[in-house]
Amino acid sequence: MAVVKAREQDIDLLARLLRAEAEGEGQQGMLMVGNVGINRVRGNCSDFIGIRTIPEMIYQPHAFEAVQKGYFYQRPREVERRLARRAVRGERIWPAKFALWYFRPPGDCPATWYNQPLVGRFKLHCFYEPTAEECENIYNTF
Repeated sequence: MAVVKAREQDIDLLARLLRAEAEGEGQQGMLMVGNVGINRVRGNCSDFIGIRTIPEMIYQPHAFEAVQKGYFYQRPREVERRLARRAVRGERIWPAKFALWYFRPPGDCPATWYNQPLVGRFKLHCFYEPTAEECENIYNTF
């Protein structure tokens, strides 16, 4: 059962984002990008108030650098579609489990990003999650 509504074209859109943002991080890294995206849709907090769909999340201004690159506009492969479906069904893994932000710094991970604390690093990406006071919806079970 999905934790956010997703049509097949939403799955394809999310799959394209996973590949464009984190193909070099492998399947686990791509799933983590999906975790962050789904958290943004579910959270309705921080910079993501009013973001209720996968397309709104992906095309939110300044949200993902990948949407400005040609690679994002290539057709998704089945492996990315499977990962997108897993994220939509609510499969979450640490350190992206409750994260709203990730980024790839040139060196060490900063202790905070957009005023959210660092929770961990996976390969080259650092992940940041809000406090329960800032975004309780992220911590709701589903």
